[in-house]
Amino acid sequence: MADSQSIAAIIVAAGRGERAGSPQEGPKQYRPIGGKAVLTHTLRAFIEHRDVNSVTVVIHPQDHALFQAAIADLPTPNPLRAVDGGNTRQQSVLKGLEAIAAETPDIVLIHDGVRPFVDKALIDAVIGPLLAGAQATLPVVPLTDTIKRATAGGTVEATVPRSDLVAAQTPQGFAFAPILDAHRRAAANGDRDFTDDSSIAEWAGIEVKLVAGKAGNVKLTVAKDIEMADRDLSQTLPDVRTGNGYDVHALVAGDFVMLCGIRIEHDQALSGHSDADVGLHALTDALLATCGAGDIGDHFPPTDPQWKGAESHIFLSRAAEIVTEAGGSILNVDVTVICEAPKIGPHRLAMRRKLAELLQLDLQRCSVKATTNEAIGFIGRREGIAAIATASVIYGDRNDG
Repeated sequence: MADSQSIAAIIVAAGRGERAGSPQEGPKQYRPIGGKAVLTHTLRAFIEHRDVNSVTVVIHPQDHALFQAAIADLPTPNPLRAVDGGNTRQQSVLKGLEAIAAETPDIVLIHDGVRPFVDKALIDAVIGPLLAGAQATLPVVPLTDTIKRATAGGTVEATVPRSDLVAAQTPQGFAFAPILDAHRRAAANGDRDFTDDSSIAEWAGIEVKLVAGKAGNVKLTVAKDIEMADRDLSQTLPDVRTGNGYDVHALVAGDFVMLCGIRIEHDQALSGHSDADVGLHALTDALLATCGAGDIGDHFPPTDPQWKGAESHIFLSRAAEIVTEAGGSILNVDVTVICEAPKIGPHRLAMRRKLAELLQLDLQRCSVKATTNEAIGFIGRREGIAAIATASVIYGDRNDG
């Protein structure tokens, strides 16, 4: 989307979070939610966004070890760095802007490190007007509560009309040069009362365009917020994936076929570089599909002489290992064999047991079915046998925002 304009992100994470509980628990941006630091969840959306070219995190000078732990498991397709912040949020943002000034990005996104529920759609909404020429964008949500103005004595002074009131969120987006200049001028003037970066843009005369925010993009401020975020992320749906596989081999003269790991006496044989077990080949592809690991030909090319005549259980076992290495656990497998002959029914239980043995699954998680092709086509003419397979695999903890 942003082919011609460079975009940098600054994540502000230098605060101490005094309202978020006991100091012994550490700064709130490093508290665990869903098994990972708040900051880890926040960073992922920016690091993985295809249009964000670099990510700079402004941290407290004492938090370098905490920061390194928070990013240890994050992918880093975009450059990621940390710079020390100042005594206030405003000072910290300016330090972040100065750290990337030499790169002169076209656009900068400034986001609170304790808003971990930011997502790609919201980032896109903030970036969009900037790419079209806007100087600043601010995501907002409408106020739903009735707003009261209070007196110093703790009584209601007035009800404030809310029709034109909105609540500001981050990330806030800016053309880089104007917001850097505005921050520098505000610092030089000694102005320290700005609560967010759009306020500085307003002060500097920069027009701020509003875009729709996200109701769930909450800022974690007090201990209760962190507890609720942890509960929400811990209830994230599991990452269950389904893969499909298909294979077909020609029938030639012979006296047996291998199907789902079982030798079946027959008046024909399946032709192939290996033992041509279409059931295990299809299931191998189905397992590889659940983690994007290619297909059987990528791992066991028929041009490689070492696989000539190989037993297909080797392929299936390796596919299962690849799934495990990727963090997956096989839940269920299902194979449908399509042929006119031999009859599969008498061998189904043996096939299921073989699959259960190879994949270390309970028998009830292994299904084998068969159907004919109603004498239609090459299968109906007994020129070949085909198989379709499906595998369901659950992959490890996906509580990553």
